[in-house]
Amino acid sequence: MEKKGILFKEKQLSILLALRDSTKAWSISELAKSTGTTYAHACNFIISCEKLGITSSEKHGKLKEVKLSEKGRKIADVLTEAKSLMAQSAPEQIQAQQKTTAQQAQP
Repeated sequence: MEKKGILFKEKQLSILLALRDSTKAWSISELAKSTGTTYAHACNFIISCEKLGITSSEKHGKLKEVKLSEKGRKIADVLTEAKSLMAQSAPEQIQAQQKTTAQQAQP
């Protein structure tokens, strides 16, 4: 059972995760459409991300292509892992922690 909105704003998270697909040239309108957000919301979020160095953009004619920066890719990777952990049930989390602890304890 996924717990939506507890730690992350789903729409912003979905935009960052969509940008992980670097095989696609993402415009703001494509991001909005793909993630179920409005153009204005996606645009404002991308502007904020650019100010923080999470994304960069290039103008190609009328279109503005948006990409994750190296910093943004690292953040998106961490958020993907966090989202995966939150989707696990409590017993799965305990088993994963025990497995990690056991692996770290081995010489």
